[in-house]
Amino acid sequence: MIAKIGHGANMTGALSYNQLKVDKENGQVLDTQKIIETPDGSHTVAQLYRSFEPYLIANKRTEKPVLHISLNPDPGDKVTDENFRKIAKDYMERMGYGEQPYIVFKHTDIERTHIHIVSINVDRYGVKIPDTFEKLRSMDACRALEQKYNLIPATEKQRTGNEQVFR
Repeated sequence: MIAKIGHGANMTGALSYNQLKVDKENGQVLDTQKIIETPDGSHTVAQLYRSFEPYLIANKRTEKPVLHISLNPDPGDKVTDENFRKIAKDYMERMGYGEQPYIVFKHTDIERTHIHIVSINVDRYGVKIPDTFEKLRSMDACRALEQKYNLIPATEKQRTGNEQVFR
């Protein structure tokens, strides 16, 4: 499994990108944590943004508080929605973001079904969550999740290549 971690300043952009996939029936919301729910279970960018807004307000110094993570299993892996939910939760916990609000989107617009996680790297008190050695920790998390969920291990080329995983 390959992880791609993007840091940005535009929460609306990250949410809009993923919601557009849902609107075009190339994606779906698989899971949420600490996200405001609507009575009918639907999601809008504005409604999702409100869940992150207190965190953004609590720390205006962090230039790129938005996390946009893509987790990409091997195309040969057949991952159930339930396992995608578990993988996302385990990954976020391993990376130190287990208590953060986040939303998990499944994308089916390309051959390789994958998930995107939109979250924030500032906690509810306005403290930035450390991202020291983030890439190394992410690679370790991916290897552990490959074993735990019986996924095809990523090859060295895949782990270090410039594959386009944000699609």
